This record gives sequence, structure tokens and C-alpha cells, in this order.
Amino acid sequence: MLTEDVAAFSAALPEGGRLIGLDVGTKTIGTALCDAGWSFATPADLVRRTKYSADLASLTAQVQREHVVGLIVGLPLNLDGSDSPRTQSVRAFARNIRSLGLPILLWDERWSTAAVERAMIAADMSRAKRAERVDNAAAAYILQGALDALVRQA
Repeated sequence: MLTEDVAAFSAALPEGGRLIGLDVGTKTIGTALCDAGWSFATPADLVRRTKYSADLASLTAQVQREHVVGLIVGLPLNLDGSDSPRTQSVRAFARNIRSLGLPILLWDERWSTAAVERAMIAADMSRAKRAERVDNAAAAYILQGALDALVRQA
């Protein structure tokens, strides 16, 4: 199941269980995981993109290892809410990972990377450390936004 509807996604999930958030980029896929009670998101592994089959194998291993029950995929919409070529690429990626057999929620991520970058700059993090951590932190930001919506939904 692939949806942008929080209620439909929530209905497709078991009570509780870990969710994974994905910030899908062209070179990397940032990941984040939440606790089984959907309270907080934390950055997880960074997947360096190569071939789709290798990317899928990395995600599959993480999903199985962490007992994930659903996926939140950040959707990079334009500022006006319209789709861009990048949005279409992420939608295609989400369609392809339906093979994992888990519910997938596409989540608006328009401000995630900018918000994470601002927080890292405010924390006086070096440019090198920011570059190394921004994708996973953006995935955590995306996942936390979806968690907050899911909790409000319940």
C-alpha cells in the first residue's frame, strides 16, 4: 500500500511497531527509526546509493533487522506544493519498494533539510560533520513529523 493519507496508512499498520523514515536523495538515502510506541525518531544508517538492487538489499536488511512495520518516505514537493522531476523520482522509488510488503506513507518534506541544516549551524557543527549527518537527520525530521500526525490521528 502506497498513500499520502495518514488515516489510511495508520489503518494499514498493526498497533505499534517500529517505523522507518527515508530521505531519498540521488547519492544517499538517509534513514531514521522510531520506537515501537511512535514517540520519537532517531537517525539510523546512511545508505550510499549504487544500483537499485543494492539499495533495496540494504533497506531490506535494515527493515528485517529492526522489525519495521511501515515506511515513511519524504516527498520533495516544490514550495507551491506541486511536483517536480525530483518528486517524480521519489514517487517511482516508493512504488519500487512496495516489494518490501509494508505500508508506505509519502510525507511532505519541503522544509526538512533546511530545518536540519539551521539546527546544525546553530549547534556550531562544522560543515564536514553537517554534510556527513544531514541526510539521516532529515530522515528523522521527516519521520518525527509523520509520527506526530499519526499520534494525533489515533
